[in-house]
Amino acid sequence: MTQQGTGSAVAVSEPTAPEGTGPGAGAELPPVPDDIREAGRLAPDHWLGAVDPMWSGQERPPRWAMPGRWRSGLDGEIVEWEENPDYRPSPLALGWPEPEDEVDHAVQLASAGYGPGEAVPAALVGREVAVLTGPDGGPLSAATPEGTPVVPVFTSPAFLHTAGRLAFELVGVADLVPRIPEGHALYLNPSAAVGMLLDVDAVRDAIRSGTEDGADVRGLSGERQSGVRQRPARVLTEAVHPVRGTDA
Repeated sequence: MTQQGTGSAVAVSEPTAPEGTGPGAGAELPPVPDDIREAGRLAPDHWLGAVDPMWSGQERPPRWAMPGRWRSGLDGEIVEWEENPDYRPSPLALGWPEPEDEVDHAVQLASAGYGPGEAVPAALVGREVAVLTGPDGGPLSAATPEGTPVVPVFTSPAFLHTAGRLAFELVGVADLVPRIPEGHALYLNPSAAVGMLLDVDAVRDAIRSGTEDGADVRGLSGERQSGVRQRPARVLTEAVHPVRGTDA
């Protein structure tokens, strides 16, 4: 999906190609944002970079944070659009809702390529989560459309309530991990805009790393209950697999 950046325009001082010879020359222009149109009038004969709306750094944004660039003609009118194939749309550009909690925030950033995958299991350390339960009272097993065995886990009441009226248990992540059946992954917030399949070993490593100095215990509502701050976990990002709602 093409994103024509609604954020700031960055004037690039390199010479523009002769009119009618650029990569996007002759193609029909997508709708030009008002801020880009104004920047073109202020900087004729320039390339104007479109920046992802989530980018807030003061320095020049990296290439992956720019959907593409516009070219202003000699008269200041926008005459060309060039898409950036290396662009990574942010959660904001993708239209995902505001994160419900720290875990949801880490999942969104990791899924969009704006944050490290290891931040997800690290955010789980010390948390209380909700897990659906079966007739025997144990964690409910399920399967993804691809057949991967999983245990659905919910970090926010908002995601738990949209899963339906099913039996559940509130449990600390450290207490839940030993109860996960062999060969199962954790399916974080399957009812969210973007969930995540997480290898149990990644969570186990994060707990081991995060509890060496103690960790805060947080309820499903996010309140801190006791303990001291955790430190970041050391896990492999390959253990983290995003699952968007449209993938189902």
